[in-house]
Order: sequence, then C-alpha cells, then structure tokens
Amino acid sequence: MGISAGAEFAPTTTYLNTANCGLPPRRAREAVRAMAAELGDGRPGGAEDFGSVEAARASFARLVGVPPGRVATGGSVAVHVGLIAGSLPPGSEVLFPEGEFASVSTPFAVRGDLRARYAPFESLAEAVGPDTALVAFSAVQSADGRTADLAAVRAAAAAHSARTLVDATQAVGWLPFDASLYDYTVTGAFKWLLCPRGAQFLTVTEEAQKSLVPLHAGWLAAADTDNSSYGPVTELAPDARRFDEPPAFLAYRGAAAALTLVEETGVDAVHAHDTALAARYRAGLARIGRTPVPGTSPIVSVPGLGDRQPELARAGVVTSARAGHLRAAFHLYNTEADVDRLLDVLSG
Repeated sequence: MGISAGAEFAPTTTYLNTANCGLPPRRAREAVRAMAAELGDGRPGGAEDFGSVEAARASFARLVGVPPGRVATGGSVAVHVGLIAGSLPPGSEVLFPEGEFASVSTPFAVRGDLRARYAPFESLAEAVGPDTALVAFSAVQSADGRTADLAAVRAAAAAHSARTLVDATQAVGWLPFDASLYDYTVTGAFKWLLCPRGAQFLTVTEEAQKSLVPLHAGWLAAADTDNSSYGPVTELAPDARRFDEPPAFLAYRGAAAALTLVEETGVDAVHAHDTALAARYRAGLARIGRTPVPGTSPIVSVPGLGDRQPELARAGVVTSARAGHLRAAFHLYNTEADVDRLLDVLSG
C-alpha cells in the first residue's frame, strides 16, 4: 500500500479514480458503522453528533491554514456557491475559466442578472479587468488535472479589487493550499480528503462574511443554538458558522475520522507520493506513444483514450472518462504496481 496506509485500505481493484471519489479509510468506515448502529439501537449518540462536525471543521481548518471561525460546514459545493452567487449585486461581472466545473458556474448563471465572462484557463489572470467583481475557478481542473496559476490570479484580482472564489475540491488533500489567501473557497471532501459524501467546507474571510447573507439559516446558524429552535433567530453566530448547512451526521462522523489520517500523513508527504506516481505514469505513456495533458498533478488525462475506460474496468482497473479523455488519479493508497498495471492494460 501507499504511504504506510496498508492498515487503512484494502481495495479489491486497481483503484485510480480518486478524482471521482476517494476511498474512505478503515477508521472512517468504522466510525460510520458505529453511529448507524447507535441510531438503529435508539441510543442518543446515533441521532446527532455535533462533536464530530466541530472536530471535522477544526481539522479542515488546520489543513488549509485558517481559523475554525472562518470555516462553514455543508454537504454540497453548489449550495455554498449559490450562497455566494446570491450575494452579488445585479449586473456584477463574474469571470470563469472556459469549461469550468458546473457546480461553480451554474449558480451564477441561473441568477439571470449577472454578467458572466469566460477566458482560457491558462490566461485567466490576464482576463481580470476593472469591471470584474469576482473570479470563480477551480484550483485544479476536474477534467484533466491542470493546475491554476494561483499566485497570478490572486495578484490580478487584487489589482482590480475583485474577490476570489476557489473550488479546491480537486486540490486539498494532495496539494498544499492556503485558503486564507482567497475571499471564498469551497471543498468537497469526498475526493482527496477521503471523507464520505455529504461533507463539504466553505471558507470565508472576515471581510467577505460582512456581505454574505446566510439565506439558508436555521436554528443552527444562531449564536445560541440551545434556545433558538422556534421563531426567527434573533442573533446569528458571529463567525462563519452562520453559513453552515444542517449536517449529515453520518458523513461528518466519518469525515472527522478520515481527516485525522490526512493530518497524520501530512499533505507534503501525500503530494510527494501522488505526484511521483503520476510522473511514473506520464513516463510510461511516453514509452507507448501517448501524450497526456501537460502538468504535474496526480490527475492525468490522456486525450482520445476515453473509450478505453470500459475495457480497463473489465480488467479491474478503475478510471474515469471525462471530455473524451481517459482520466487516472493517483493517491496515497496507490503504488507503483498500480501504475504499471494501468500501463500494461493500455499497451496490451
């Protein structure tokens, strides 16, 4: 197994599909099973677990370098992006990369009264202009693993007083990432962070919190949740917790456990491991006459090979087909043997 992870993972396939969904470690699976058993038995611990929500919030905050008070929990990237889209004044210009993931772009598009503008991913920074209110983009592109020039986009946005929204779903967990540098970030945790589906994190700067309206606020958004079950909440939480979605407790019980493994392993170590496997794959592709989309991320896409995905699946090698590309993704539970198995099937 990968980085001392043998006790946590035992896939029965050559699993190279983390960009679609990560494998939850043993500790996360056991945590979810225990909570489900508590619920089935009618024990109080099975109905809700705010302790796990807070543990997951704190763990994620450490991983991305922000205080827990800047982190809101949720279940969907699109919901928190929708909250941000709803906060913009009519007529605001939002800049996206061409081909951006739908959960980032669609909540702005359905408003109908915003001005969307698109630019090539590689020249996104150059496209920021004086009328740009927000730059919304993924740190790592889902379809092909291209990594944004984060520093250049930040600098361009700052020069034009534009805010930044980064979807870090395909980055956090393998790529060292500082969320404090952006007005907003959203991260679906079920990929590189190995959490169950239903765990997602929003980060918001203190300044951006002032203009973000908690449109889906309920009693959990209150400063005093114990006494806010009925009637409109009169005092909201003073920090990003007022943007929380009601938690999926089973997902967050698993997330709290999974994130401890990521912290114990260390993102720098995961980065070195994952990118080394991707480099091995890229070198192997060159030997068999195939050229992947350029880059160094652990998401490697090969144009024109998307139709090989079913054949690979029959051979027990799990990948994805995206935009006509064959997409493989390498993470901490993968080994060099997994890379070689993929290359063997492709060449054979």
